[in-house]
Amino acid sequence: MLPQVARAMLVPLSRLAFRPTVEGREHVPGHGPVILAANHLSVIDSFLIPLVSPRPVAFLAKEEYFTRPGLRGRLLRTTLLGVGAISVPRGAHRAAQAALETALAVLRDGRAFGIHPEGSRSRDGRLYRGRTGVAWLALASGAPVVPVAVLGTERIQPVGARLPRPGRVTVRFGAPLRFAAPAAGAGRARRDATDAIMAAIGDLSGQQRAPGYNELSAPG
Repeated sequence: MLPQVARAMLVPLSRLAFRPTVEGREHVPGHGPVILAANHLSVIDSFLIPLVSPRPVAFLAKEEYFTRPGLRGRLLRTTLLGVGAISVPRGAHRAAQAALETALAVLRDGRAFGIHPEGSRSRDGRLYRGRTGVAWLALASGAPVVPVAVLGTERIQPVGARLPRPGRVTVRFGAPLRFAAPAAGAGRARRDATDAIMAAIGDLSGQQRAPGYNELSAPG
């Protein structure tokens, strides 16, 4: 019950604070598994997308966000639950694979899952090369991938800012992309699918493309 109440409060608050312009909501399937793959400019991206999406979207969040003490910790935990965040540990390869398995379970349950293929926030505004976890999920689940561009959040809450400030943002949902499971060459198929997803995100966002991975992300 708590997540529903929190979401009911967060939606109007986000509209008041960020005055979002939302484009292409019709591209998000109304039911069935779907992956929302978005660029990443600010920590609030993962909060904003579920609030403007036409259906609930689950993002993964570091487990320490759910265990912080005090009133601020409880408020953060309530907010995370309100936007459908799922607690996962962060760490080495085993933790990363566990996170992908958690995401795959969401999709197999017929739900929407959100992911930032860049792996970390862009600190210079450019769109970095995507990690192939997003393609692994698409190929393993058969779910379509809806590219998403979030614009303006880097001004709302820049890297290093503790709290967001009022401003205007735009969220664009693109046409779904579908990828068939390859008969062979799975690694190449994941790389090609990831590059196609990032190209679609770039077309929506208009960001300059960076030639490599985000420095805070390890290649996938």
